Amino acid sequence: QVQLTESGGGLVQPGGSLRLSCVAFESGWTYSRYTMGWFRQVPGKERVFVASIESGGRTRYSDSVKGRFTISGDNAQKMVYLQMNDLKPDDTGTYYCVKDFNWRVGSNPDSYEHWGKGTLVTVSN
Repeated sequence: QVQLTESGGGLVQPGGSLRLSCVAFESGWTYSRYTMGWFRQVPGKERVFVASIESGGRTRYSDSVKGRFTISGDNAQKMVYLQMNDLKPDDTGTYYCVKDFNWRVGSNPDSYEHWGKGTLVTVSN
């Protein structure tokens, strides 16, 4: 069983920064190979891929956040971070941490088995 818990959301002005964190609590036997990442969702819209990182270190970003966001992970601590810089109003939404015990999972939300409850990020004046 896998439980993901996000933290770090909040209200920030355009151009500001936030750092999201996600910790995975796992019970039972799990694979050492995995992908963790982040999706964003606003009310009434579908979940949108933001970034992912594999346990081997490969990262992937959506075009809208490249150069502004950085995803990193700590395999030993089973954590993933999302450093968000130069935030824009369009970055507003609930950010969900995800995990799947595969590589090359991609950007389809249906491909990720485990989801956190989300943390809200609001970018506004």
